[in-house]
Amino acid sequence: MKMKQVAFLFLIFLASQTVHSWKKDEFRTCDQTPFCKRARFRKPGACTLIAHDVSISDGDLTAKLIPKAPHDQDQDQIKPLTLSVSVYQDGIMRLKIDEDPSLDPPKKRFQVADVVISEFETKKLWLQSASTEKINGDDGGLSSVVYLSDGYEAVLRHDPFEVYVREKAANRRVVSLNSHGLFDFEQLRVKKEDEDWEERFRGHTDTRPYGPQSISFDVSFYGSDFVYGIPEHASSFALKPTRGPGVEESEPFRLFNLDVFEYLHDSPFGIYGSIPFMVSHGKSGQSSGFFWLNAAEMQIDVLAKGWDAEGGILMPTEQSRIDTFWMSEAGIVDTFFFVGPGPKDVVKQYVSVTGLPAMPQLFSTGYHQCRWNYRDEEDVENVDSKFDEHDIPYDVLWLDIEHTDGKRYFTWDKMLFPHPEEMQRKLAAKGRHMVTIVDPHIKRDESFHLHKDASQRGYYVKDATGKDYDGWCWPGSSSYPDMLNPEIRSWWAEKFSYDNYVGSTPSLYIWNDMNEPSVFNGPEVTMPRDALHLGGVEHRELHNAYGYYFHMATAEGLLKRGDGKDRPFVLSRAFFAGSQRYGAVWTGDNSADWDQLRVSVPMVLTLGLTGMTFSGADVGGFFGNPEPELLVRWYQLGAYYPFFRGHAHHDTKRREPWLFGERNTALMRDAIRIRYTLLPYFYTLFREANVSGVPVVRPLWMEFPSDEAAFSNDEAFMVGNSLLVQGIYTARAKHASVYLPGKESWYDLRTGTAYKGGKVHKLEVSEESIPAFQRAGTIVPRKDRFRRSSTQMVHDPYTLVIALNSSQAAEGELYIDDGKSYDFKHGAYIHRRFVFSNGHLTSSPVGNSRFLSDCIIERVILLGFTPGAKTALVEPGNQKAEIELGPLRFGGQHAAVAVTIRKPGVRVAEDWKIKIL
Repeated sequence: MKMKQVAFLFLIFLASQTVHSWKKDEFRTCDQTPFCKRARFRKPGACTLIAHDVSISDGDLTAKLIPKAPHDQDQDQIKPLTLSVSVYQDGIMRLKIDEDPSLDPPKKRFQVADVVISEFETKKLWLQSASTEKINGDDGGLSSVVYLSDGYEAVLRHDPFEVYVREKAANRRVVSLNSHGLFDFEQLRVKKEDEDWEERFRGHTDTRPYGPQSISFDVSFYGSDFVYGIPEHASSFALKPTRGPGVEESEPFRLFNLDVFEYLHDSPFGIYGSIPFMVSHGKSGQSSGFFWLNAAEMQIDVLAKGWDAEGGILMPTEQSRIDTFWMSEAGIVDTFFFVGPGPKDVVKQYVSVTGLPAMPQLFSTGYHQCRWNYRDEEDVENVDSKFDEHDIPYDVLWLDIEHTDGKRYFTWDKMLFPHPEEMQRKLAAKGRHMVTIVDPHIKRDESFHLHKDASQRGYYVKDATGKDYDGWCWPGSSSYPDMLNPEIRSWWAEKFSYDNYVGSTPSLYIWNDMNEPSVFNGPEVTMPRDALHLGGVEHRELHNAYGYYFHMATAEGLLKRGDGKDRPFVLSRAFFAGSQRYGAVWTGDNSADWDQLRVSVPMVLTLGLTGMTFSGADVGGFFGNPEPELLVRWYQLGAYYPFFRGHAHHDTKRREPWLFGERNTALMRDAIRIRYTLLPYFYTLFREANVSGVPVVRPLWMEFPSDEAAFSNDEAFMVGNSLLVQGIYTARAKHASVYLPGKESWYDLRTGTAYKGGKVHKLEVSEESIPAFQRAGTIVPRKDRFRRSSTQMVHDPYTLVIALNSSQAAEGELYIDDGKSYDFKHGAYIHRRFVFSNGHLTSSPVGNSRFLSDCIIERVILLGFTPGAKTALVEPGNQKAEIELGPLRFGGQHAAVAVTIRKPGVRVAEDWKIKIL
């Protein structure tokens, strides 16, 4: 009877979760978080540590941090901390500070494993010596200086302790730590009899057996006017100050992975993922970055100018500066300083530490159709056929939790999905794929083989008493695999084999949800901080990386399933630094309103800036019922997200694109078709991200780093270096103000109309489209034939759209491979560079490639070219091609025309030249 009552109460809880929006009091504020509250009380200059015994050891600059003055006998003795500065190729400095293991601390502090890639360590520069210099105006104060890279040095100031990187020639600081003396490191110690270390919040008690162990410090970015990054928050792209003069609501940016229903926009509150990486940018056009490898809860203040006016700290005033304050509950100082100097350089430096984004399969860059839940096989077949009936392409159909047998993952509901393999094969026959959901909570049911196996092996996370942790999630009573343990990750990966995941086929891929982890009856809807992982590591120490390890294990499972030949596709809600190596993420449980459409842009931009280039927001909003206009506008914008998926809650009305009348169906069809037309360009950009880390979707200032008008613009974004997109974020909009950066022109994607750069244009807008432009001087590859899916477009011909600049020149690239395997790593790809200059268009190879394709270029469209010439000469072959006015794009309501070279017939894989006669 008791279990029935518990189950009934649980169902009531679930019902409440689907009805009520985010409740602020369910989650802690800084004032309710002791380590954050303590840290914020510290005053500038409070740190008394000095660097002692500075030397070169094992290729690092090392020191002991000790108090400058003798310690008060009544207080706990501050033991020396170990400090090391390491230098790596490409202008990266790593600073580590930890407790001295030789002094026998109560436990070893957790260092996040498997995030820094092994290749990074091979790039270490072994320091041989350090020079010593006297600091200007300091009474005998010394600094140790070491080489960082050409033009840059790393500096350790001894007294007071401070670390920074600087430009050598100008003696200009770039990034510094502890310039304001706010560094604090709460050392582990033995509990005294009269101490109470427990923390309580909303009926939950955190035993905190190791007591206070937080770390905090200030970080300053020089020559900076804005800072960005540290996802995930539903806030502006440029991070607003959270403390100091003029700041009304003083709450830091929180990094603590949480399952947040209907999160609020314009809030510093942390949601599903955490990447403690910040990028600064300034009027000089230069950028710098700072990354703290720490998976415990973190709170970060962006400090308003004048915040330190009372502190009496005199800082250099010859350059602009942004100060920030970083606080974490646990862990060590393991930080990385990136000198840039360009914005793309900073991103490249960051991914050299945490890894390059995975190269996605081609199908996953198309459109995804999802709902909680498609009811059964008949529903799946009906939705699939309706896409064909309405001539709307799509690539992936998704199944949420209701497809399983009682929320037991890796199973199927035999009544609703009796023939899963046949269902998948029907989709695959059209070149389509399926994705099913697999969450980390395992139903505690002795008849469920997965639970029984995990329990017997001791593979679950433990509670503070050492028993298997038991929390509530979708299946009811659930336990969670300890994904910190590599052995358990390997065990999990095996579950994706065709033998273990019965009913799965090669066209099935995976969705990891609820992996923050979400625990409905846990503190702040997550796992207790004193839960225990491998080696006695507390959950508080690795919380933000739990979903990362789960994502990693799932991706490894799909890799094993395909014998290492098939690229995995795994979508994850939770993420951490390095998640870009394992798949895509999305912005979680958003809502169907205009503000959420608006905030999706800075959220996706921030994810891309911090490595997570394969990201998007649920088109239409997960919660609520979007009005048709909002849904159409969301499709028009979402078609440019790197990850393009429509998704909805089970309490919402059905909203497939054909359910809102013929006119709206036509508008959504057109938006989705634009995405498919641009797939060659998107895929080329994903390859660029895969080799450089530069994101697919970018802020304007990444392409125009000296254009101040672009620094805080997060209504528009760049897709690669060639396209600019501006969303429409209000109902019944008739006009839009669009800022087009740079000195060259921009061409409207639909009409070909040229607009001047470097100014704001007030444009009329219609329901048909959102403003989108191609940058003069670029060449964009397209495929203009409409098919059912991306897989069916593989052999279709290409169109090149050349947007000429004021010099009548342009250039661009095209990348092609088999779209699914890793053969591209062994040269099986086509990478072409197109250059138009002096009336000639040439195609030349980039790198040595060995991939065959019979695809041809069927059209070359010239924007900004004066009509007149009637023919072009194609070499080799000495063939002639006609030049005429042709449609700029197919399928639009009002077909614009442009100068077009028709049927040049050149092969995309070969060298050739087209001369306009």
